[in-house]
Amino acid sequence: MEAAEAVRGESVGGVQALEGKYLTFALGKEEYGIGILKVREIIGLMEITAVPHTPAYIKGVINLRGRVIPVLDLRLKFEMASEEYTERTCIIVVEVQGESAAVQVGMLVDSVSEVLNVVGQEIEPPPAFGGSTETAFILGMAKVKGEVKILLDADRVIGSGELAQFEAV
Repeated sequence: MEAAEAVRGESVGGVQALEGKYLTFALGKEEYGIGILKVREIIGLMEITAVPHTPAYIKGVINLRGRVIPVLDLRLKFEMASEEYTERTCIIVVEVQGESAAVQVGMLVDSVSEVLNVVGQEIEPPPAFGGSTETAFILGMAKVKGEVKILLDADRVIGSGELAQFEAV
């Protein structure tokens, strides 16, 4: 019994580090959360300039107060069906760590929901889907107010390959 409690304590200790404030947003019917400390700002949809020879989920760049910010569509990144943009569609500008410096990247989402304070008891590790499924960008699953929110690691969602392209921009 003590061994089982020790193992449970270790797994709880791992998710304890994930507790904190998360900005939640929707993609389709699913709710996701991203650490609030990664978020720089939330802006409405604006004109995006396409950049040739980039993956389909990289929509292009925006000019945000004189700064060029790359924008990726999270629906397409997560291989979800594309949807028409609405008045609730927005861009969450996050700051992720590149190889040489911090890089700001815009993430196109269907809508922003709220800022939630998630405690360790509400977080479970991401499920194991098998070897071929990529889930490294999922920090955990938060069970809040009877709903499941998928907590994302912004650095891994963007990915090192995209970051190298963005740092060049």
